[in-house]
Amino acid sequence: MKRVLITGAAGFLGSHLCDRFLREGYHVIGMDNLITGNLDNIEHLFSEKNFEFYNHDVTKFVHVSGELDYILHFASPASPIDYLKIPIQTLKVGAMGTHNLLGLAKAKNARILVASTSEVYGDPQVHPQTEDYWGHVNPVGPRGVYDEAKRYLEAITMAYHTYHGLETRIVRIFNTYGPRMRLNDGRVLPAFVGQALRGEDLTVFGDGSQTRSFCYVDDLVEGIYRLLMSDYAKPVNVGNPSEISIADFAEEIIKLTGTTNKVIYKDLPKDDPMQRQPDITKAREILGWEPKVDRSEGLKRTYDYFKSLPEEKLYKKEHNTFEEYIKR
Repeated sequence: MKRVLITGAAGFLGSHLCDRFLREGYHVIGMDNLITGNLDNIEHLFSEKNFEFYNHDVTKFVHVSGELDYILHFASPASPIDYLKIPIQTLKVGAMGTHNLLGLAKAKNARILVASTSEVYGDPQVHPQTEDYWGHVNPVGPRGVYDEAKRYLEAITMAYHTYHGLETRIVRIFNTYGPRMRLNDGRVLPAFVGQALRGEDLTVFGDGSQTRSFCYVDDLVEGIYRLLMSDYAKPVNVGNPSEISIADFAEEIIKLTGTTNKVIYKDLPKDDPMQRQPDITKAREILGWEPKVDRSEGLKRTYDYFKSLPEEKLYKKEHNTFEEYIKR
């Protein structure tokens, strides 16, 4: 049985990856320091004989006994609320955490896939964004801690590939949504849905003309899996090229949720990108991948998930430590 280590396993994407690799017949080792992850996301896996979990911070030395075939490095804060609140930890997991896991991959002779982001493009001056675009990033702006952490992650990964001959894969993830997102993490979709469920006005920053492209989580996981199993070492965009303005997206959420509340507008945060749309030509040609889930269907599934949550989760932050989890 092949063994895979997934960091950030208790997070939104990490937990779905744990599900996928268990279905594929792997022994899955999940690792998370729970700084933003939530054990509720993987509680259903604790009874699985081929799943084990370690509460560990990957910025510290990482040891895993036995052989490893694959490593997927998804440990990192990913929402503006998180990385603005914990900027140093965000930089450390992108730098020190990635370095530790590349070292582990080298020691175990394992293939490693690292999770980068469309944020490496910054506020892009090229549209849609292709993998050969170098980006337009402010390294000392408030978003720089996340943007530059991921740019460093890519650089050190490629250095290990070229210098040590390590098998590496780099996925650039665009906006993704689906069940297990945190309602209060500040990202646009859960923010809108949370406001609708609480009977609040939906908050749009700026004039709403900025665009995003939303990919359903099942599609993203499929793209990641195909990239890991491919022979391609350079970065690959994985996302849905169906672009929509934030103002129009707010109207879609209003229609979906049936809220009678209105949209209010506030000042645009500093360095917030005005356009986000992936060029997925490489993913189509190299991986034979493109998204399958229509946004209307994906939003319905996600909304049904949010509606199923206990009411207190609409107002309170989820527990994200072992102590809080045990005291439930």
